[in-house]
Formats: sequence, C-alpha cells, structure tokens
Amino acid sequence: MYLRQTHDRVFESNRAWAAEQTAKDPEFFAKLAAGQNPEYLWIGCSDSRIPAEQITGLAPGDAFVHRNIANLVCNTDLNAMSVIDYAVTHLEVKHIVVCGHYGCGGVKAAMTAKDLGILNPWLRNIRDVYRLHEKELNAIKGEDERYNRLVELNVIEQCRNVIKTATVQQSYAKNKFPIVHGWVFGFHDGLLKDLNIDFEGVLHDIQKIYNLTD
Repeated sequence: MYLRQTHDRVFESNRAWAAEQTAKDPEFFAKLAAGQNPEYLWIGCSDSRIPAEQITGLAPGDAFVHRNIANLVCNTDLNAMSVIDYAVTHLEVKHIVVCGHYGCGGVKAAMTAKDLGILNPWLRNIRDVYRLHEKELNAIKGEDERYNRLVELNVIEQCRNVIKTATVQQSYAKNKFPIVHGWVFGFHDGLLKDLNIDFEGVLHDIQKIYNLTD
C-alpha cells in the first residue's frame, strides 16, 4: 500500500508539471520532442540529493547527464566513454562539467581500510587519487578537511581523465570546444564551488604524454 501511494504521488506530480509547462508554453513538448541541443555534459555523482537541473536552474534539454558513484571517469568504463563520445561528437556540447560533492560516500569509503567487495575495483580509482596526492593530503591535520580536499582532488583528476580522451582532444583542436570544468556542491549551503580548472594548461601538460590529436 505504501509503495502504491508513493507511485501515485510521483504520477500526480508529473501531471502537474506537464500542465504547468504547457500553460507557460503550449509548444514546450513539441520543441522537446524535436531533438536536443544541450550546451553542457554533466558528469556527476549518483547521490540522490544532487539533481543537476534543479541545483543549476537548467531546463530540460540544457544538459546531457551521466552519473555514477563518486563521479568517476574511467577509461575502461564503456558507459562513461560512450556518453562523452556521444555528447562531444554528436551533440557538440560546449562545456563538460565534472561535479563532485562534499560528504561523498564513495570518497569516504575509499578512505577506509576495509574490504568492500564488489565496490573495491571502483573505489580503487579514488584510492589512486589519494596515492597521487598522498603528501598533500597527509599534511592536512583534520580528517574532515582531508576528506573535503580528497573530494576536490578527485574532481580534478576526473577532469584530467576527460581531457585525456581522444574525443575531447580532437574536438578542441578542431572547434575550440568543449571546455572542461570541475565543480563541487556543498550540502551546507547548496552552493557550487568552481575549482577553476585551467583547461588549456591541463590539456597542454596532458598532451606531453596523452596526445591523441595526430
């Protein structure tokens, strides 16, 4: 009974939303059905508290969205690689945002010396981020501060992983887009923090080893 009531609430909200959109713009759904031309690819965490469109004010059609645990971009993850390729090659997005969040359970789990079963190979990517930045992180005295910094460093490393892809490198060489950004969402105030990724600088450094434009 409880589940049925929950579903009823969802469908009622859906009908109200559809009616509201139609009242504001009678052609809204005709335009939506005609195709998508998003400006952003959003790569975020699967955490249920961070819906991309709601926290940014973006409308349907503005963002192509991919989410997974701890907003990782792994070159062996065909899901993420396919999303990036489609967004860049076919949708021609102008910006790619990797958005993490403070209080990320995936990052917290990766900081824990514990066997987590099927999650081990996934979380190892975050542990690798810790290994790369071990000196900086171990110099931070407070555990919460260290945790928050690892969240930020994880976003930065995932941005680097996006930039390493042939799709992004080749599109930027040809079109001067997309630009890659790293952001972090804070639950305490609901605000996004821009980590100010130096896209061209990172691209230049990466291409010393990972150049895929030739």
